[in-house]
Amino acid sequence: MPWREVSTVDQRREFVALASVEGSNRRELCRRFGISAQTGYKWLSRAAQGERSMKDRSRRPHASPLRSVDAIEASVLAIRDAHPVWGARKIERLLIGDGIAPPALSTIHAILKRHGRVVPPAGKPGQPWQRFEKEAPNVMWQMDFKGHMALGRGGDCHPLTVIDDHSRYAVCLQACANEQANTVQNAMTRTFERYGLPEFILADNGSPWGDGPYRGWTKLGVWLLKLGIGLHHGRPYHPQTHGKNERFNRTLKAEVFAMRRFQDLCDVQRALEAWRTVYNLERPHEALGQDVPASRYIPNPRPMPKTLPIVEYDDGEIVRTVDTTRSYISFKGKHWRMPQAFRGERLAIRPTANDGVFNVCFGAHKIAEIDLNRPVSYVSEQASTMSPD
Repeated sequence: MPWREVSTVDQRREFVALASVEGSNRRELCRRFGISAQTGYKWLSRAAQGERSMKDRSRRPHASPLRSVDAIEASVLAIRDAHPVWGARKIERLLIGDGIAPPALSTIHAILKRHGRVVPPAGKPGQPWQRFEKEAPNVMWQMDFKGHMALGRGGDCHPLTVIDDHSRYAVCLQACANEQANTVQNAMTRTFERYGLPEFILADNGSPWGDGPYRGWTKLGVWLLKLGIGLHHGRPYHPQTHGKNERFNRTLKAEVFAMRRFQDLCDVQRALEAWRTVYNLERPHEALGQDVPASRYIPNPRPMPKTLPIVEYDDGEIVRTVDTTRSYISFKGKHWRMPQAFRGERLAIRPTANDGVFNVCFGAHKIAEIDLNRPVSYVSEQASTMSPD
């Protein structure tokens, strides 16, 4: 199954949105989107002239005519019907984008209520979580699986969601057949090729990112380390650390999966890609002051390498290769067990200020400690828990 089942028009719109952000490298974006610079600048020029559809022949008028009260009401209802869970603020922003002078928010809400589009919520809303936000795009991505669902033709779908913490931009929505490390790695490889490498990724403590609440090393975490990407975990049993991803998944459920039945993974992927375009480029986001995520996102110039970097060590260092079957290294006449994720990897053994105590390192990362008088102790990929602060 191809990863991106997305229309040419949607790809043009995403390209224009990303290339329009101040500081973007337009020629590099052309390369990542697989188009020539001439084609890229053509669509940028059309966008600058006010074209929004990005179709080969746009039928959109250059200016919207004056609308009657009935026509505005029809426009409000049309937007609501296209996006059944959008409220008055998002509808207002879309009307403005279409060149329509919107009525007051209370009027929009009254229109929705009068036509049966608003259902009073049951119960009281919960207390808001403590918010935090990274200072720039690609500093941190939040990654998670949104549960799983049965498919009409058999098997399950496990939607993988990845969003940028600063902009809320959805860099990846993938319909996966399972939650295995290889599946995630393949999806993230394609995502890194399009959007570059983040500084680190925030994930939960479960497989394939971690090995339970103690955050043991996994093959996926080692792969990210080789790419220069840190893997951070939230505090166990505190989902508020992943607040943005949790909220994103709720929105995804309401706007894509609610009361729908999908036949296979291709069916789900088509729906995900269509909605990802809406979410990134059209859907106003309250936390962004009703701007869209694309207004705050820019791909990272740090590209995905064509070959996985090899960890290098200085001459004179004590280097051991972890046994591929038993996860042991030999040192000082003894065998010391290492985390299984490092099978086949080269590790450096570095002395400390304490006699008989050595740090075991994968590049610059300490992964274990050898005390010649005690059993080996492991060090997780993150010594302290991720905090909203």
